[in-house]
Amino acid sequence: MHQRSDQPNRRHFLMTSAATALFLQSATTSHAESTVKIDRIDVFPLRYPLTGHFKFFSGPRGAHGRAAVIVKITADNGVVGWGQSVPIPTWSYETLDTSTIVLRDFFAPALIGRDPLDMDGAQRALDGALAPGFSTGMPISRAGLDLALHDLMGKLTGKSLSQLWGRERGGPLTLSWTVNPKELSETEALIEAGWQRGYRNFNIKVAPDPKVDVELARLVRRRVPDGFLWADANGGYDPETALQAAPKLADVGVDVLEAPLKPNRISGYQALKRQGALPILMDEGVVSPVELEEFIRLKMIDGMAMKPSRCGGLVSAKRQIELIEQAGLMWLGSGLTDPDISFAATLGLYGAFGLAKPAALNGPQFLTADVLKTPIKIEDGCAEVPTGPGLGVEVDEDKVVELMKATQLAE
Repeated sequence: MHQRSDQPNRRHFLMTSAATALFLQSATTSHAESTVKIDRIDVFPLRYPLTGHFKFFSGPRGAHGRAAVIVKITADNGVVGWGQSVPIPTWSYETLDTSTIVLRDFFAPALIGRDPLDMDGAQRALDGALAPGFSTGMPISRAGLDLALHDLMGKLTGKSLSQLWGRERGGPLTLSWTVNPKELSETEALIEAGWQRGYRNFNIKVAPDPKVDVELARLVRRRVPDGFLWADANGGYDPETALQAAPKLADVGVDVLEAPLKPNRISGYQALKRQGALPILMDEGVVSPVELEEFIRLKMIDGMAMKPSRCGGLVSAKRQIELIEQAGLMWLGSGLTDPDISFAATLGLYGAFGLAKPAALNGPQFLTADVLKTPIKIEDGCAEVPTGPGLGVEVDEDKVVELMKATQLAE
């Protein structure tokens, strides 16, 4: 089939010598205004093995492991940037299969032949590649390319994330241990497991039953009277129940309540903020800075639980932190059980913006594999912010391929 010479050549499902990494190869020449162009994008769909129970991985295929799509962007001078998309179909609508398809067939072609140092131009290209719904289209998938672009930019310029933004590296960052028992009788053992690994701050999963939630919070607070205790409902209360639950959770020592309602319950969020029993944070409902600006204007929230992997990547997340700080509100650092590459990017962002409260980043708690040449150092419940250029970590491509092979065999 004839193809216009000004369009990139797209190759699908090409087998590499090592495995089934999918790639796109540019057939264009470099633009005159740039000396480096994006030449190729590889996509590696895989699953990280899990340990323990976490409710978001108990659904269909979740038990097979934590899904992720690793993205490799190669510039025409051979420099490589790595990123990672982390879909969870029980948390959002994106899946391992849909993320792979949209990265390969929609987002990646929009970047082939572009200048990797033109971050604004790349973001506009991604905006045009997939129409949005209420907000950014497929933001969890898109985050993988955003991270890889930052990694590539940092490696081309010799700068870390914080240096790209003109900020200090920050860190180390204190982490929070997730307590998500299937039965209340399991709570003490889960707290002890975190305690033995040096964690002194805890986040709990709550909703829909306030009686169970209050007792869970009481058990954790009794063990850690001075730690930061963060309750996350993941939108699981209805407005009336949330208004009843918030004061009771406050009475037993909860410090903040995240996502008590579905994000479209605007009047419910306004009522909870007026009640003032606990600081009310939003999570799932904020993807782009546009929604955040509107929710602040509507007086719905006291702050945000940030997740770069949720909102399309670092460009969007960085802007949201800036908006929150300008409004004088609270932001906490969270994640989507991020594996190593996304975890590194998240640490880099939170360190650069001086996150003070413990971060609910539970990838190290639940994941048992990595694809890095040197794993990120976590000691006594604290994580070091990576120091190298880009995301600050080195990916071992052989590990990536082996994990992808293991995923294919399991499924």
